[in-house]
Amino acid sequence: MTKLSIFSLTILSGILLIPLVLFGKSDSQGTSDASTYCISCHVMQSEYEAWVHSGAHRRKECVDCHLPNENKAVHYLWKAIDGMKDLLVFHSGKIPEQIKISSHGEKVLQSNCIRCHETTVMLMDQERKCWNCHRRITHLHTGITETF
Repeated sequence: MTKLSIFSLTILSGILLIPLVLFGKSDSQGTSDASTYCISCHVMQSEYEAWVHSGAHRRKECVDCHLPNENKAVHYLWKAIDGMKDLLVFHSGKIPEQIKISSHGEKVLQSNCIRCHETTVMLMDQERKCWNCHRRITHLHTGITETF
Protein backbone atom coordinates (compact mmCIF):
# COMPACT_ATOMS: atom_id res chain seq x y z
CA MET A 1 0.00 0.00 0.00
CA THR A 2 1.21 3.49 -0.74
CA LYS A 3 1.35 6.21 1.87
CA LEU A 4 -1.49 8.03 0.11
CA SER A 5 -3.79 4.99 0.17
CA ILE A 6 -2.99 4.32 3.86
CA PHE A 7 -3.69 7.98 4.63
CA SER A 8 -6.96 7.86 2.64
CA LEU A 9 -8.01 4.66 4.40
CA THR A 10 -7.21 6.21 7.78
CA ILE A 11 -9.23 9.35 7.00
CA LEU A 12 -12.21 7.37 5.68
CA SER A 13 -12.11 4.99 8.65
CA GLY A 14 -11.83 7.94 11.02
CA ILE A 15 -14.88 9.61 9.52
CA LEU A 16 -16.85 6.38 9.73
CA LEU A 17 -15.80 5.86 13.34
CA ILE A 18 -16.80 9.33 14.57
CA PRO A 19 -20.28 8.20 15.73
CA LEU A 20 -18.70 5.29 17.59
CA VAL A 21 -16.20 7.57 19.27
CA LEU A 22 -18.82 10.18 20.15
CA PHE A 23 -21.27 7.74 21.65
CA GLY A 24 -19.24 4.61 22.28
CA LYS A 25 -17.94 3.26 25.52
CA SER A 26 -15.62 0.43 26.28
CA ASP A 27 -17.09 -2.20 28.61
CA SER A 28 -14.14 -2.74 30.94
CA GLN A 29 -12.11 0.45 30.50
CA GLY A 30 -14.84 3.09 30.87
CA THR A 31 -15.27 5.80 28.27
CA SER A 32 -12.84 6.14 25.41
CA ASP A 33 -11.66 9.43 26.96
CA ALA A 34 -10.31 7.62 30.03
CA SER A 35 -6.60 6.91 30.25
CA THR A 36 -7.41 3.32 31.20
CA TYR A 37 -8.94 2.97 27.73
CA CYS A 38 -5.71 4.16 26.13
CA ILE A 39 -3.70 1.43 27.84
CA SER A 40 -6.05 -1.28 26.68
CA CYS A 41 -3.36 -1.67 23.99
CA HIS A 42 -0.43 -3.20 25.83
CA VAL A 43 2.10 -1.20 23.80
CA MET A 44 1.15 1.92 25.78
CA GLN A 45 1.80 0.30 29.18
CA SER A 46 5.18 1.96 29.84
CA GLU A 47 3.82 5.39 28.84
CA TYR A 48 0.87 4.84 31.17
CA GLU A 49 3.16 3.80 34.04
CA ALA A 50 5.29 6.91 33.50
CA TRP A 51 2.16 9.10 33.47
CA VAL A 52 0.83 7.54 36.71
CA HIS A 53 4.06 8.62 38.43
CA SER A 54 4.15 12.13 36.93
CA GLY A 55 2.90 14.29 39.78
CA ALA A 56 0.18 16.87 39.10
CA HIS A 57 -0.45 15.75 35.52
CA ARG A 58 -1.59 12.31 36.61
CA ARG A 59 -4.93 13.95 37.43
CA LYS A 60 -5.39 14.62 33.70
CA GLU A 61 -6.43 12.08 31.09
CA CYS A 62 -4.32 11.20 28.03
CA VAL A 63 -6.77 13.07 25.78
CA ASP A 64 -6.35 16.28 27.81
CA CYS A 65 -2.79 16.58 26.51
CA HIS A 66 -2.68 14.49 23.34
CA LEU A 67 -5.83 15.61 21.49
CA PRO A 68 -6.88 19.11 20.38
CA ASN A 69 -9.20 20.57 23.01
CA GLU A 70 -10.15 24.01 21.69
CA ASN A 71 -13.11 22.66 19.70
CA LYS A 72 -15.18 19.49 20.32
CA ALA A 73 -15.63 18.69 16.61
CA VAL A 74 -11.88 18.90 15.97
CA HIS A 75 -11.21 16.92 19.17
CA TYR A 76 -13.42 14.03 18.05
CA LEU A 77 -12.18 14.14 14.45
CA TRP A 78 -8.56 13.78 15.59
CA LYS A 79 -9.58 11.21 18.17
CA ALA A 80 -11.02 9.09 15.35
CA ILE A 81 -8.05 9.68 13.04
CA ASP A 82 -5.42 8.96 15.70
CA GLY A 83 -7.37 5.98 17.00
CA MET A 84 -7.65 4.49 13.54
CA LYS A 85 -3.96 5.10 12.84
CA ASP A 86 -3.03 3.45 16.15
CA LEU A 87 -5.30 0.52 15.36
CA LEU A 88 -3.73 0.05 11.91
CA VAL A 89 -0.18 0.26 13.30
CA PHE A 90 -0.99 -2.14 16.15
CA HIS A 91 -2.63 -4.77 13.95
CA SER A 92 -0.03 -4.45 11.19
CA GLY A 93 2.66 -5.41 13.71
CA LYS A 94 4.72 -2.32 12.83
CA ILE A 95 4.86 -0.91 16.34
CA PRO A 96 8.11 1.01 16.89
CA GLU A 97 10.25 -0.09 19.81
CA GLN A 98 10.12 3.42 21.22
CA ILE A 99 6.90 5.33 20.56
CA LYS A 100 7.61 8.91 19.49
CA ILE A 101 5.17 11.76 19.15
CA SER A 102 4.42 12.98 15.63
CA SER A 103 4.96 16.58 14.51
CA HIS A 104 1.16 17.08 14.60
CA GLY A 105 1.13 15.57 18.10
CA GLU A 106 3.84 18.00 19.21
CA LYS A 107 1.77 20.96 18.02
CA VAL A 108 -1.30 19.65 19.85
CA LEU A 109 0.69 18.98 23.01
CA GLN A 110 2.29 22.44 22.96
CA SER A 111 -1.10 24.06 22.40
CA ASN A 112 -2.58 22.15 25.33
CA CYS A 113 0.32 23.08 27.62
CA ILE A 114 -0.24 26.74 26.78
CA ARG A 115 -4.03 26.40 27.13
CA CYS A 116 -3.77 24.94 30.65
CA HIS A 117 -0.91 27.15 31.84
CA GLU A 118 -1.89 30.29 29.92
CA THR A 119 -1.40 32.80 32.74
CA THR A 120 1.98 31.32 33.65
CA VAL A 121 3.39 31.30 30.11
CA MET A 122 1.84 34.42 28.60
CA LEU A 123 5.12 36.36 28.87
CA MET A 124 7.32 33.47 27.71
CA ASP A 125 8.50 32.40 24.28
CA GLN A 126 5.65 30.09 23.28
CA GLU A 127 7.49 28.77 20.23
CA ARG A 128 9.93 26.93 22.48
CA LYS A 129 8.68 23.41 23.30
CA CYS A 130 7.58 23.19 26.93
CA TRP A 131 9.12 19.74 27.36
CA ASN A 132 12.59 20.97 26.38
CA CYS A 133 12.84 22.58 29.81
CA HIS A 134 10.31 20.46 31.68
CA ARG A 135 11.90 17.13 30.77
CA ARG A 136 10.27 15.22 33.60
CA ILE A 137 6.89 15.87 31.96
CA THR A 138 7.74 13.55 29.07
CA HIS A 139 6.86 9.88 29.42
CA LEU A 140 10.51 8.93 28.98
CA HIS A 141 11.84 11.10 31.81
CA THR A 142 9.07 10.52 34.34
CA GLY A 143 8.77 8.34 37.40
CA ILE A 144 10.04 4.79 37.10
CA THR A 145 11.11 5.15 33.46
CA GLU A 146 13.29 8.20 34.01
CA THR A 147 16.42 8.13 31.84
CA PHE A 148 19.08 10.68 31.08
